[in-house]
This record gives sequence, structure tokens and C-alpha cells, in this order.
Amino acid sequence: MSAIKQVIAVRTDIKMGRGKTAAQVGHACVLAAEAARVSHPDWWNEWWDTQEKVVVRVPGYGDLEEIRREAARAGLPYHMVRDAGHTQLTPGTATCVSVGPAPEHLIDRITGGLSLL
Repeated sequence: MSAIKQVIAVRTDIKMGRGKTAAQVGHACVLAAEAARVSHPDWWNEWWDTQEKVVVRVPGYGDLEEIRREAARAGLPYHMVRDAGHTQLTPGTATCVSVGPAPEHLIDRITGGLSLL
């Protein structure tokens, strides 16, 4: 089996402070990891030792939605984060999407061409 990782794609077209971005990425990591723990416990168990994460950038909502659709189509665990709107963003704003933990070669088919945040 190839390495197991998690990739989080963050929108760059919305104004989020560094702390807000970090919190949104944290939400995405935890919620997608929980999805993997339930749906693919073997992937989750292998990932747990390293918890490898990569954070990448996307220019807008359409890009997040495409990543979400491709992850769903591939049967990979994912989670799209929508902000509650208590601080910097309008309620329901999609901020990031996390894919995995899953085999690296499967995630790279979806996010491999994206630049690091």
C-alpha cells in the first residue's frame, strides 16, 4: 500500500486571517479523519501514526466543489467546511475541503497539481 495522507484545500479568494484559516483547516482535518475512521478504518489506522497533512490553495468555491465531487466519485473520505459566520465570514461560506486520510496515489489524482498554501 502507498503512503496515507490527508490534503486540505483552502480558498484564497475570501478574506480570512491566519488564525481563522488555521481553525478552518483544523475543522477539515478532524471531520474528514473521522469520516475515514468510520468508512476506511485500515487507512485511518495507518495514517494515525504519521498524520501526514498537506495544505494547498485553490482560487475559489468552484475549485473546492470540484475537489469534493471528485473525492466523492472516487469513494474517498472528505469534508467540506462551511463557516458558522460568528466572526469574519458570512454564515455558510465554504472555506476549505479535506480529502483523506487515504492512499497518496488516490488523493494525488485529485489534488496533485495544486500549489502549497
